[in-house]
Amino acid sequence: MTETSSGGHAGADLAADTPFSELTTMRVGGPAEHLIEARSSDELVRAALQLWEYDDPWLLLGGGSNTVMADEGFEGTAVLVRNTGIERIDAEPGTVRLRVQAGHNWDELVETCVEHGWAGIEALSGIPGLAGAAPVQNIGAYGQELSDVLHSITFLDREIGEVLRIPAAELELDYRSSSIKSGREGVVLSIDLLLTESEDTANPLSAPIAYGQLADALGVTVGDRVSIRELRRSVLRLRASKGMVLDAADHDTWSAGSFFTNPIITERSARGLPTNAPRFPVKGLEPAPAVTTFEELEAGVPLRVPPTPQPPQVKLSAAWLIENAGIPKGFRIPGSGASISEKHTLAITNRGAATAEDVAQLARFVIQLVQSEFGVILVPEPNLIGIEL
Repeated sequence: MTETSSGGHAGADLAADTPFSELTTMRVGGPAEHLIEARSSDELVRAALQLWEYDDPWLLLGGGSNTVMADEGFEGTAVLVRNTGIERIDAEPGTVRLRVQAGHNWDELVETCVEHGWAGIEALSGIPGLAGAAPVQNIGAYGQELSDVLHSITFLDREIGEVLRIPAAELELDYRSSSIKSGREGVVLSIDLLLTESEDTANPLSAPIAYGQLADALGVTVGDRVSIRELRRSVLRLRASKGMVLDAADHDTWSAGSFFTNPIITERSARGLPTNAPRFPVKGLEPAPAVTTFEELEAGVPLRVPPTPQPPQVKLSAAWLIENAGIPKGFRIPGSGASISEKHTLAITNRGAATAEDVAQLARFVIQLVQSEFGVILVPEPNLIGIEL
């Protein structure tokens, strides 16, 4: 069934039988029952409010780089986020505040910032997808995370049915996580970023380099700053070498990027791993003030409860775990159309005719083998719709 914008749903409909294999970078999945293309924030709001009013099953789809849809498709409405635009908002001297519409292509945004010499997201070059998905996942790469520069978001909150401006501090941004990903239902309409404006307009510099591999590729040390344009070029080269820059001719890029997150476990649990297993310290919770003053209580400040102390944690390398569990680059289950990338073991790829079940079968095999070998359970990073692992 196809509905027009003059019917019960807001926005412009696409063909009802357009499969997700044509809308996602993994290129698998059947069609949604309805598709709506929202080209403005107003259309996004109208579409969401109408769907919520009738409690229809729904999902948002941006660039499709973080979604794997079941072969059966989706029994509901998929809203395609297509509002674009970048607006500069005045900020303090030396900083630039940008308001970016949710449907704006992320890498095009990074390219624009690099060309203007606005530093803070250049190491996030080449990440596929749209700006609105960035805070949901708290995207990150090569030592930078969105949380480093996110000021706030414009958000249509389902619980109250209103558009809110939410500061980044209230989004519980963590490693590939946020309060939105954890269950706060709604629609990101735009994001605000606070970037650094270089004093050297002729040769603007990057933010300090925070990732060893990137520093090595540039021939500098961690903490150095380099030409922001050269840093972007280096990041794109590194990502391309791992099959992480979209290329229709390269099946290693027919993927959802990193299929698994890097596991975070306690230091004590990590002691059982081989000594050469990479592990990186994880910053713990900041201690909260132990006392709430009478003045604060009178002002309505809730009584502070210090967080329960957490044992020290470390982040592991999912790629190392996969490789050392015996799964090499290019591994494929016989007869399957899906395989591990030939460039990077962290990506599951579509070799041209994969089904969603092929992808799921390979993911299950990887999870089971890593758990059997190391006792660590890998968690998928993309959104799996109608797929059980």
